[in-house]
Amino acid sequence: MMTLGSYLVVSAVLFTIGFAGVLLRRNIIIIFMSLELMLNAANLSLVAFSRFRVSPAGLPEYHAEMLVFFVITVAAAEVAVGLAIIVALYRARRTTHIDDINQLKF
Repeated sequence: MMTLGSYLVVSAVLFTIGFAGVLLRRNIIIIFMSLELMLNAANLSLVAFSRFRVSPAGLPEYHAEMLVFFVITVAAAEVAVGLAIIVALYRARRTTHIDDINQLKF
């Protein structure tokens, strides 16, 4: 049987991997994927808390799932805008390495 602590440990490990990817990597695409991993770790913890919170009737309360759907929607919009920016930067600079992209103007 999986407990709340098990889900939170997995969520913390995923968030730590994503955070390390943001801090240590120099490729924009990998940093972008690490940010998405961090959002998914937060979603996992929200779903775990919602699943293990029980109403007085003995049924799980599903209020956090609505917040998870909102986060997924925002993440999808972030992917669309972020990938458009990455493609524009690649076309202008011919690289996705952060150290080579040091100015925001073209």
